[in-house]
Amino acid sequence: MTVLTSLDAQALSRRIKAGEITLIDIREPDEFAREHVTGAVSLPLSRLEAGHVALRSTTPVAFMCRTGMRTQSNCDRLAAHVGEPAFVLEGGLESWKKAGLATHADRKAPLEIMRQVQITAGAIVVLGAVLAATVNPAFIWLSAFIGAGLVFAGASGWCGMAKLLAAMPWNRATA
Repeated sequence: MTVLTSLDAQALSRRIKAGEITLIDIREPDEFAREHVTGAVSLPLSRLEAGHVALRSTTPVAFMCRTGMRTQSNCDRLAAHVGEPAFVLEGGLESWKKAGLATHADRKAPLEIMRQVQITAGAIVVLGAVLAATVNPAFIWLSAFIGAGLVFAGASGWCGMAKLLAAMPWNRATA
């Protein structure tokens, strides 16, 4: 079985520049569009797992995400798609930036869908609480409904608010 070896940002950068490694970003397309390592290949974990794409590389690969948590928690699944040797960027994109290495950022790209969900859900919960305190106590059910939706999304992996936000006009350009 393939084992993914951790590499720090500086070591990985040197190996990428030397053409020794292909860097694969496993984040979703909206995350990649907002900011990514220049030259990284976008291959979302969801598409790789669903079998929508095949992983073919003539060089060893290194996987990355935003903080390293996604790659670390999916090491076995990622390793199943590659041969030896294979690597993972320790600390993800955040460690890459802390090391002073360049990224391609598009601040005009929409925020990542999950950040949009967090902002929207948080705003609705606060609105429900304020309306319950100032207008009618029944508005607390608005906050409860959003909370229940978040619990359902976490338990099932399906988020209706994320689906709705992804269909919004400002998100269609990156889809």
